[in-house]
Amino acid sequence: MSKRRKMKYLFLLVFLLREAHSQAASKPNFVLIMADDLGIGDPGCYGNKTLRTPNIDRLAREGVKLTQHLAASPLCTPSRAAFMTGRYPIRSGMASRTRIGVFLFSASSGGLPSSEITFAKLLKNQGYATALIGKWHLGTHCHNRTDFCHHPLSHGFDYFHGLPVTNLRDCKPGAGSVFTSGIRLLVFVPLQAIAVALLTLGALRWLRLVPVPRAVFLGLLLLAAGLLGLLLAFLHFFRPFNCFLMTGRAVTQQPISYDNLTQTLTEHAARFMRRNARTPFLLVFASLQVHTALYSSKDFAGKSRHGAYGDTAEEMDWSVGQLLNVLEELGLTNSTLVYFTSDQGAHVEEVTAKGERHGGSNGIYKGGKANNWEGGIRVPGLLRWPGVLRAGLEIDEPTSNMDIFPTVVQLAGSPLPGDRVIDGRDLMPLLRGTTQRSEHEFLFHYCNFYLNAVRWHPPNSTSIWKAFFFTPNFSPEDANGCFPTHVCFCHSHFVTRHDPPLLFDLSRDPGETTPLTPSTEPRFWEVLEAVQQAVARHTQTVREVPNQLSLGNILWKPWMQMCCSSSSRLSCQCPPQKPDGGGSS
Repeated sequence: MSKRRKMKYLFLLVFLLREAHSQAASKPNFVLIMADDLGIGDPGCYGNKTLRTPNIDRLAREGVKLTQHLAASPLCTPSRAAFMTGRYPIRSGMASRTRIGVFLFSASSGGLPSSEITFAKLLKNQGYATALIGKWHLGTHCHNRTDFCHHPLSHGFDYFHGLPVTNLRDCKPGAGSVFTSGIRLLVFVPLQAIAVALLTLGALRWLRLVPVPRAVFLGLLLLAAGLLGLLLAFLHFFRPFNCFLMTGRAVTQQPISYDNLTQTLTEHAARFMRRNARTPFLLVFASLQVHTALYSSKDFAGKSRHGAYGDTAEEMDWSVGQLLNVLEELGLTNSTLVYFTSDQGAHVEEVTAKGERHGGSNGIYKGGKANNWEGGIRVPGLLRWPGVLRAGLEIDEPTSNMDIFPTVVQLAGSPLPGDRVIDGRDLMPLLRGTTQRSEHEFLFHYCNFYLNAVRWHPPNSTSIWKAFFFTPNFSPEDANGCFPTHVCFCHSHFVTRHDPPLLFDLSRDPGETTPLTPSTEPRFWEVLEAVQQAVARHTQTVREVPNQLSLGNILWKPWMQMCCSSSSRLSCQCPPQKPDGGGSS
């Protein structure tokens, strides 16, 4: 090879390397932080005066605050599915038709379908390093314990460390159970029926009115013993079977330990950022806090003015600050878009037997987690990107957690998928100030599978209409939630249907206190007609898909049970491990 040709190839190589470096440098990093069950009334930047959230408040001060940011669903699993895909959860089958709207067991077969495209998958194709630290809650397996078809690593994440399901009260000794209603229905009620039957048959036999064989008594006693045995087995095995941490596809701590858990998850996230500081990266930090069971380290326990909930929230804020510090340490602050939100509103029914509130505040807004009153879906929305987004800007236009999908994907240089409906809208024109109007003229609020309400922000109007087709029956009647059932349900006798729909103008009545009528609102019928037409158009775009939250998919399946011990699936116990540096798994 001639010297001139060698020089030509050398210059070409240098040019290609510079071009690759230039493209990499132009691609921002993304740190997407999602709290769990944090109410919009909890952070200081949204009006709280007593809960200390200086790091979350810093994001609002240095970035953009969305004041009408909405979860696509008021429950964890469907909300996170919408966030990851930019699509209403009904499109992916992640919207339940029954009372149970989330995954409760790791050994179940439902989950985010492989056909869905997450922003992580698209960013990975653009050369990004991708990681999810914390809560997943979108399924793990399809058919057996080794296929991992719904696992984060099958949806575009290079690295995963966290919970495959969610943080439940059952996972912390002494914190109670989310299965109380189910245990009462499936165990205690049958036991009571068996006891009544035994007493009745015993009296009849003693009075010699009916000859009752002893085998009947023995059978009823064995049935009662079997029910009690199943209950004891469930209580004994639930923690090790369902409450564990994973790193990649391996179970690394079983059952989960809450000792310094926030610090451990934060350290995993920090190591991932440091390891990938020279390449574009996407970090989704899905905090386990402030979902019950509440937990905090000794540095935060007993330090807040709001009991265990306040301690937990303030530790979560500390975690946010640590991630921001790492970005600053690495010199990546100006090249990183940071987003902070919650998956839905505060869980107002979380009150202990002693009367201590373990749920947060939704401020002036009605309702909370699991219903589509504003308190259930209006969530914090903070975005910081110094030099690109104006510091201190507030935007009071309807936006959705689904909007993060097209915003992130297009900033990373990837085209949006053309073979499916994307319900999210690119936020950048709104955030940069090139437009003053949200692209969401209509937003559809689903309660699990069921279309519950519609939001309409007409062009050239300040009104934001919200029409409810049904509303949950709060219990007690004067309460702000459904306390006997712990969450509000979406159908049957648990709701009240409205014909005509219940109508509010949120621009005048954000607390949804006074429904409008034809006599109090001249445009009443005109608004409802526009809403019904929008529903008809939207419904035509919704296709029938497999129900990922069907009873068959959410039930516990022993052949799918993951265990850190290969020798015995009845022990399933292993100690915690140290962070591994955040590489691929």
